[in-house]
Amino acid sequence: MPINMVKLPTNKDGVQLRVCKGHFSTGHSHINYYIDITMQKTRLSEARATAKAICDAYRTNTLVDTILCLDNTEVIGTCLAEELTKNDFRNMNAHQTIYVVTPEFTSDNRILFRENILPMITGKHVLILAASVVTGCTARGAIEAITYYGGRVSGMGSIFATTTEFEGYPVASIFNPRDLPGYLSYLPSECELCKQGQKIDALVNIHGYSKFD
Repeated sequence: MPINMVKLPTNKDGVQLRVCKGHFSTGHSHINYYIDITMQKTRLSEARATAKAICDAYRTNTLVDTILCLDNTEVIGTCLAEELTKNDFRNMNAHQTIYVVTPEFTSDNRILFRENILPMITGKHVLILAASVVTGCTARGAIEAITYYGGRVSGMGSIFATTTEFEGYPVASIFNPRDLPGYLSYLPSECELCKQGQKIDALVNIHGYSKFD
């Protein structure tokens, strides 16, 4: 059975916030809200609206040569690249192209860029695009990889984030905990919901959720 999803009102044109409240386990934390961003990642109209909302943070002074798409955000990343290269867009990349790439992960979950992708990273200004920035584990790995391969991190864009800065880089998000009343996030070993005996409703990751019966 699917979990009960609700749409919260937002002031972002064309961007929906679909959430379910409960007790959920991610790979790095326990949270009391599951944010479903499936439509933003797969539906073109919502991907475009999401890209436009994220794009607002990079209108005048951020150099972006490459967008590194984490969490299956390639459709949003493509729309974001289009926004950043519009003729009437006062970005430092106007009239130029932007690369849109996805990471490859090694067996120990490190990001690898192969030789044919390196020209899009080395010496380039790379914007990290993620579905969310909460614990920062994936974002930290992306920063380390970009730096290791000679790239420069321009910043991070995401649909949801609990911070406006991570590892010294700005994080621009559409939504934050203020949009989710009573939002909670814990390390698994410190989860207050577990201590209160509240059972986990579902396991969640970038692909979706697996509900417990």
